[in-house]
Amino acid sequence: MTRGTVLTKNAPERAFLVAVESKGTTGRWSARASIKELALLSGTAGASVVGQIIQKLPSPSKTHYVGKGKLEELIAQKNQTGYDVVILDDELTPLQQRNLEEALQVKVIDRVALILDIFARRAHTREGQLQVELAQHQYLLPRLAGQWSHLERLGGGIGTRGPGESQLETDRRLIRRKIHRLKEKIEEVRRHRALYRQKRLKSGIPVASLVGYTNSGKSTLLNALCQAGVFTEDKLFATLDPTTRRLLLPDGQTILVTDTVGFIHKLPPAIVTAFRATLEELDEAALLLHVVDLSSPDAAEQCQTVEDILA
Repeated sequence: MTRGTVLTKNAPERAFLVAVESKGTTGRWSARASIKELALLSGTAGASVVGQIIQKLPSPSKTHYVGKGKLEELIAQKNQTGYDVVILDDELTPLQQRNLEEALQVKVIDRVALILDIFARRAHTREGQLQVELAQHQYLLPRLAGQWSHLERLGGGIGTRGPGESQLETDRRLIRRKIHRLKEKIEEVRRHRALYRQKRLKSGIPVASLVGYTNSGKSTLLNALCQAGVFTEDKLFATLDPTTRRLLLPDGQTILVTDTVGFIHKLPPAIVTAFRATLEELDEAALLLHVVDLSSPDAAEQCQTVEDILA
């Protein structure tokens, strides 16, 4: 089993959440709101949250993300809560992840790995699966040294340095080759989508794309407008693959309504890049309909997050 993945077992994994609040890193979001969302993401991935801590620092520790005192508190919390995975609210460097796992002796994953895990569960079309796989491999590449179990068994020191480095370079080469193939396949998808968009433009039928924060109600609205039968659930990223349906307006005009993937605070750049083929659909839309859940206490922040990503 590779690290960096939350797996649903018969008994949910017990997750402990950690966030750092520092100047210039939270933007419009408070650390408390951000870690609350991290708890929702953890639940979507099948984990049971057993505790959380937020530490105020000028900037996250370069070696362990949290300071020495909080690290000792985390170690103590392991005995009290029995957590078996720690989830961080930011993207970790390979060094931070490796040091935390050595100190805590449990699996440590960051927000990016968590979102990628959820995306892998929710992608059902070939296009979505390709895009998720590309993002996963791009995330994995710089972390190979701490991922492979055979490298852990080799360890370091006399008699192991040569074979270990040789295997690591082989793994890196394989991952780069896989990334190249995935990009080629996704480029085929982009060309196919471009041809489809041209055909759609020639038909003269305008397109309205629903955009918004994840779990804001886009799929529910599409179902209400078009009787689309799209799967809905009160979870983050309940739907991932885009869906398009026809809608007959009261004046007799027909339009196409597309439900797109939802956005989220701290959306990993790897996902934005990998899903470029899907997001390009928004460029051709005659109308972008921004769906906002006004019942959310973070509605203003969610709205601004979507607008920032679309800018």
